[in-house]
Amino acid sequence: MTGSGLHRRAALGLMAGGLAASAGACARPDDGVTRLSLWAMGNEGAATPALLEEFHRLNPDVRVTVQALPWTAAHEKLLTAYAGDSLPDVSQVGNTWIAEMTAIGAATPVPADADDIVAGGFDSVMETNRVGGRLMGAPWYVDTRLVFYRTDLLSRAGYDAVPRDWTGWKRAMHAVKRTAGDGNYAILMPVNEFEQLLTFGLQTGEPLLRDNDSRGNFSSPAFVSALAFYKSLFDEGLAPTMSATQISNVWDEFSRGFFSFYFSGPWSVGDFRRRLSDAMQANWATVGVPGPDGPGASAPGGSSLIVFDSSPRKEAAWRLVRYLSQVDTQARFNALTGNLPAKVDAWDVAGIRGDDKLAPFEGQLERAVPVPKAPEWERVVTEMQVVAERMVRGEYTPETAGVEIDRRADRLLEKRRWMLDQGRAV
Repeated sequence: MTGSGLHRRAALGLMAGGLAASAGACARPDDGVTRLSLWAMGNEGAATPALLEEFHRLNPDVRVTVQALPWTAAHEKLLTAYAGDSLPDVSQVGNTWIAEMTAIGAATPVPADADDIVAGGFDSVMETNRVGGRLMGAPWYVDTRLVFYRTDLLSRAGYDAVPRDWTGWKRAMHAVKRTAGDGNYAILMPVNEFEQLLTFGLQTGEPLLRDNDSRGNFSSPAFVSALAFYKSLFDEGLAPTMSATQISNVWDEFSRGFFSFYFSGPWSVGDFRRRLSDAMQANWATVGVPGPDGPGASAPGGSSLIVFDSSPRKEAAWRLVRYLSQVDTQARFNALTGNLPAKVDAWDVAGIRGDDKLAPFEGQLERAVPVPKAPEWERVVTEMQVVAERMVRGEYTPETAGVEIDRRADRLLEKRRWMLDQGRAV
């Protein structure tokens, strides 16, 4: 093993052995065909081979092997493959992983002459792909969370639309709860999920981390106000103090009125259409998330494509990424998977703007605010959720919860501060 390989194992703290080399790294016959390996996760891994038929027709000198990975194992497998010098040429990654892939030196920047790959996307999603002023990935599909709600119960409560600010929304939730009757609530916010509180926190206009993303900013008055609003929904009986595992069937509970508002993403639109009864189909809709003083922000999500620095086939790899980033290709990808295209023009080609349940996601994506790009962010947000649950159960006030989240975040970011003090890029 090379010295650099040993260094990577030590840096990542991984066990020796790694994973077997990907198909793209194996010896191949010299037949003039460039063979690329592409890793894709979940539903995308199953759908991508059909999408590549046209690419192979247009590029007979390139052949792509797709390896499908479950999302639950993908992050660890990427790190293990990096340590074992066995990364693929191209991989789908969650947008929040890009900073980490960049920090360890795995990703290669989008070429300066490849503007067409990334042009025409949502600004907030593009920003999640920019690290240190460089674009490190190409958005493949996008998502964000907004509010699914019961139109019939809202109407019976005296509202013809969801109010767009926190005060009006809470007032409407109280009215909906009264309409739904005893034993029911207004909104479902599982206490083992961080996304709802993160959404409220992003709406305050203050950064969640400070000092070059090296310290928490959760005890700021702005984030404490988000904690207070979040906690009030439980304190006032509008949300049940339950985890996701305590909800046996989201669609059944939504149908019977146990809750009338629900945070989720575009993947749930298909679920609601398949799982709700025909009679319920006219009784639900989606709307952008209310904010403190009007329509609020949310976090931009989705997946991007990165080319790894270790690939000896970068020209062909970027050719593949360019094809997957084209408007027509992304429209076909939407038909195969239901994923929302990263290119705005593809929304028209795919007919998404004519879908009343999906169209509100465009406005929400335009208001989205990127999360911090520290590689430790996913661990920080997990600690935020743990403290928030304890706050809901009475262990903390919003003020003391903010201080505790900062304490935990600062501990996780200790190495980042050290590297910054040493003048090293992170």
